[in-house]
Amino acid sequence: MTTHTEILVLGGGAIGLAIALELQLKGQSVTVLNRSLSESAGLAAAGMLAPQAEGIEPGPLLDLCLRSRALYADWTRKLEDLTGLETGYWPCGILTPVYEAPAATTEHWLHRAELDRLQPDLGPDVVGGWWYPEDAQVDNRALMQGLRLACQDQGVQLYEGVTVQALAQDGDRITGVQTSAGEWQATHYILATGAWAASLLPHPVAPRKGQMLSLQVPPEFGLTQPLRQVLFGDVYVVPRRDGRIVIGATSEAVGFRPDNTPAGIQGLLARAIRVFPSLQDFPIQELWWGFRPETPDQAPILGPGPFDNLTLALGHYRNGILLMPITAQLISNLIVNQQADPLLDAFHYSRLAGQ
Repeated sequence: MTTHTEILVLGGGAIGLAIALELQLKGQSVTVLNRSLSESAGLAAAGMLAPQAEGIEPGPLLDLCLRSRALYADWTRKLEDLTGLETGYWPCGILTPVYEAPAATTEHWLHRAELDRLQPDLGPDVVGGWWYPEDAQVDNRALMQGLRLACQDQGVQLYEGVTVQALAQDGDRITGVQTSAGEWQATHYILATGAWAASLLPHPVAPRKGQMLSLQVPPEFGLTQPLRQVLFGDVYVVPRRDGRIVIGATSEAVGFRPDNTPAGIQGLLARAIRVFPSLQDFPIQELWWGFRPETPDQAPILGPGPFDNLTLALGHYRNGILLMPITAQLISNLIVNQQADPLLDAFHYSRLAGQ
């Protein structure tokens, strides 16, 4: 049996859902096929919105990230209005503590005394840090829940547990998609399959495993979260307003090998305790892992694909959650209005030819 739809999004993770919602709000009829929500990189993330703290070099990727960060307050407010669910957006700023003083500083640099006023109880090895007040965070799991509900409420057809096996093509067009649930045909296709993209097209997107864990603020702290902002350096420590503290992440080129490992979790805890020693007494709440989609230049693949009716939204690597609003905006404008933002040129798939 062949199922027909107008726009078919392959991949129902953070990027696929964000694009689907934006297209549906623009009056399109959208269907999403997803292999497994539990495998989405969006669920395994920490939700940092950190274009400055990440130290991204000036250029198109930083421009893309900064534009997306600027959209976040309004974008999450829209999502909350559509669903009534909180997204956990928190413009808390991000602090990058360091253990060796830099040779040169900028206006973002804080000496240890200044740092202590901003965040008490940092580890004794910390000599100073970089403060980025415009960086922020969002609760990625709450965001994913809200996105999924918004898509359903707006009429997006979501199919879970469907594995896309192959793209059928005729000349310069995709003619159908072979899946574990039969054949699908659409007027337009969007490939947003994250770390699994290379199984469908010869684009260099590889899985990069990340292990993570969370702690719970002990009862003696009451309702007070001891961390006032995200700490980000050789480990990230992300406080949530509900008392959780998310710690991550390893970066492992191990293919799709699953599971947490003692070495991975031990390394994360050691680095987190070094930067904020009080964490050594906090109870462990949860361990998990996920697969980030990495490209050779660690930048996404966005825009028109190698077929006339195929659009790509792949390879967001560490910045998938951050880049959701701008990706949804650029891709939906491209498909609905044929409006190609000049910034898309830097992320065309052709730049990675032969890699």
